[in-house]
Amino acid sequence: MRFDPREIRETIDMIGSEHFDIRTVTLGVSLLDAPSKEIDALCRHIERKLTDRARSLVSVAKDAEERYGVPITNKRISVTPISLITEGLPLEAYVRVAETLDRTAGSLGIDYIAGFSALTQKGATPGDLRLIQSLPQVMRATRRVCASINLASSRTGINMDVVALMGHVIKDVADATRDQGGIGCAKLVVFSNVPEDNPFVAGAQHGVGEPDTVINVGVSGPGVVLSAIQRLRRMNPRASIVEVAETIKRMSFKITRAGELIGREVADRLGGGTVFGVVDLSLAPTPAIGDSVADIIEAMGIERIGAHGSTAALAMLVDAVKKGGAMASSSIGGLSGAFIPVSEDAGMVRAVKEGALSLDKLEAMTAVCSVGLDMVAIPGDTPPETIAAIIADEMAIGVINHKTTAVRIIPVPGKGVGETWDYGGLLGELVVMPVSIYSSAGFINLGGRMPAPITSLRN
Repeated sequence: MRFDPREIRETIDMIGSEHFDIRTVTLGVSLLDAPSKEIDALCRHIERKLTDRARSLVSVAKDAEERYGVPITNKRISVTPISLITEGLPLEAYVRVAETLDRTAGSLGIDYIAGFSALTQKGATPGDLRLIQSLPQVMRATRRVCASINLASSRTGINMDVVALMGHVIKDVADATRDQGGIGCAKLVVFSNVPEDNPFVAGAQHGVGEPDTVINVGVSGPGVVLSAIQRLRRMNPRASIVEVAETIKRMSFKITRAGELIGREVADRLGGGTVFGVVDLSLAPTPAIGDSVADIIEAMGIERIGAHGSTAALAMLVDAVKKGGAMASSSIGGLSGAFIPVSEDAGMVRAVKEGALSLDKLEAMTAVCSVGLDMVAIPGDTPPETIAAIIADEMAIGVINHKTTAVRIIPVPGKGVGETWDYGGLLGELVVMPVSIYSSAGFINLGGRMPAPITSLRN
């Protein structure tokens, strides 16, 4: 990769006034080499390996940050889905492993550690179910551990038994962390078509097809794209949708180049066989003003996100981001596109408060965004079957469209429609959104596995 002086100056401008950052440098670490399933030996191995491989991650990332002047917001670790290495162990072992992950990440200065995960898209093993059963206790006992459960894929269909189970578990996790507004649910996500190389939490994991240790970078730049569109429209108020798309594509190209430069630098300096994996180019917003995906949609001419046309505008944004990233690097991976986490985006929060954005419209937009229903707050007394039905709808969007979709939903204990809870930091402000008053219990309680679509037969 070569960079000319003009690219460097433009990157400096993006950092100085447009909120450009490397959202995360995530070190993926395989735990498949665990020599024993005896719980004490397993926990010692996890602690030793993570300490050995990630000992210098924070310092190396800080050095890269200072060298290039690009902020790196989070330093994270992802591990092999824990259910794959704990099968056969008792329930208390899962909590012990989670506590080991949390303690080790804390000692290393890591912000989050992800991969407390299970893959249940076609069926759940006893170990998968024990991991799921442990989630309320794990989310209560840890600060940094993030969990994910894959419930569906376009090749297998939807595991409706585990979908129904997760409706209850999410309620239990919220209750277990009720003194913190159900924050445990902010560290728990369910997926269809989960990617193996996603650096973003809560859904990061180190897939079984990955190298032993790998650096994946998550790049974010909503403020950069927003500023570019605003400049375009000031200079040319009659700019066409093609010109807007081209502007987004060019900015995405520049963001991706900077992300790959830093990712390769960190991987090289970590050494020990660590390789560079992917750049996940996802416009991930923050609660900061000017760092909003919602504001990008509104800059295109939608008066308030959630209005008719929002889905089309988001589809164009995601496509242009992907095209710009693919032009800049042959190492694009993860999710890549645009996230629409409600609480983490000041523009989304505003739209919910003003009644412009409903849960139904948000679901429609997830058909074209990078992930799905993300950081959505609903009433604390929402029935588990309704939560499961919301999940099922999102899984269906992913399965039918052969894309990753996810749900990170928070039934905020003791809160009703329109009430708020402020997590602060990157997690932002929850605004409780209404759900349907009609029951889906009869459908959810059918159970079984929803068959894969006919398009799964591609061999």
